[in-house]
Amino acid sequence: MDIKTQYEQKLTTAEEAVKVIQSGCWVDYSWATGAPDLLDKALAKRLPELTDVNVRGGIVLEAPAIFSIEEPARHFTWNSWHMGGIERKAIAQGFSYYAPIRYSELPRYYRDSTTPPDVVLMQVAPMDKHGYFNFGPNPSHTKACCDVAGKVIVEINENMPVCLGGYDNAIHISQVDMIVEGQNAPLRELGGGAPATDIDVAVAKYIVNEIPDGACLQLGIGGMPNAVGSLIAQSDLKDLGVHTEMYVDAFVDIANAGKITGQKKNIDKGRQVFGFAAGTQKLYDYLDNNPECMAAPVEYTNDIRQISALDNFMSINNAVDIDLFGQVNAESAGTKHISGAGGQLDFVLGAYLSKGGKSFICMSSTFTTKDGTVKSRITPTLSPGSIVTDTRANTHYFVTEYGIINLKGLSTWQRAEAIISVAHPDFRDELIAEAEKLKIWRKSNKR
Repeated sequence: MDIKTQYEQKLTTAEEAVKVIQSGCWVDYSWATGAPDLLDKALAKRLPELTDVNVRGGIVLEAPAIFSIEEPARHFTWNSWHMGGIERKAIAQGFSYYAPIRYSELPRYYRDSTTPPDVVLMQVAPMDKHGYFNFGPNPSHTKACCDVAGKVIVEINENMPVCLGGYDNAIHISQVDMIVEGQNAPLRELGGGAPATDIDVAVAKYIVNEIPDGACLQLGIGGMPNAVGSLIAQSDLKDLGVHTEMYVDAFVDIANAGKITGQKKNIDKGRQVFGFAAGTQKLYDYLDNNPECMAAPVEYTNDIRQISALDNFMSINNAVDIDLFGQVNAESAGTKHISGAGGQLDFVLGAYLSKGGKSFICMSSTFTTKDGTVKSRITPTLSPGSIVTDTRANTHYFVTEYGIINLKGLSTWQRAEAIISVAHPDFRDELIAEAEKLKIWRKSNKR
């Protein structure tokens, strides 16, 4: 059967499509800009008739319609691979839960799962002349999810950029069960956040000074990594490469400044490789049909074997806090969930294995609570319930506005001294006293 006939036979409405979802079903909502729109709204109308529906998703850029139904916890559970502010609010409402992952393993989780999705709902680009629907900026784990799903339902959005691969960046019509033609709404955006602060810029300067020409970059999400990107775009650095989990607006600025050629990359020479992308329309326009950019699943982008094969790999990520032992928490504030493990540890490990590679964990030295109290992000030990994202053995460079330190190979007393040296001066004496209690401070240490 030709692809045009298949398309016509599989074309339906969102309301008809979601009728396949029954109580007890596992439903997948794809990821970031791939999350459904019309199908989501149709399911929101149907959900009050159902119970015990489990939905998987993550990197939510706009609250799904199903979040707004009456008493959502009575009808479904949201299971997130990576959380943001929208999902944190849903935790408080009792229907949202985090699924701890090592992001590079996520495609395999689907393939090995005892609860594969009964139904996948996702936005895709229009079918091409070969019968393929491109996943847009969301290769991530999407193909693995579709491969094991009971039903695959795609929603067409003509605004979805076509992101070239790579592999596993599209699905053929023969693997699709139903097609819904969407409203072609603008893609959901992830804003760049507030302008870089003086602290962001100070941290960024320390990191940029460590980056050589020809380095390969990975940037995490957040103000500081974006500040690093802005400084790189303004720097004299050249022949940079990109191999990253998440493609963000900063990469577009660096590329447009002529800093990215990818010609020094050991693998995927000349290609900017990414596992998913989220940002502003500027980013989506840049990625669309751009042969320089390579969309690939995270089992490739986040594989430490691929990362370590790239010389001078520079991994730059945020964190919530760090303790005097060098344990990094990038996921929670005590027991209060914030985001997720993502691929941070993958890149921390891979960057250190790279010839000339460096992993940077960056943060402001303090934060201010709602009542105006200033607190240190460097603590004697992590707060009870805090998650260790990067173990003390794996932390490489740590950076605050007060300096940059290399923790590899240091004894506990050396680590404590180094970490305290980049703490806010107002908290250093207190941290030294706590280090003494923990028996990780020597009398000969610098004060």
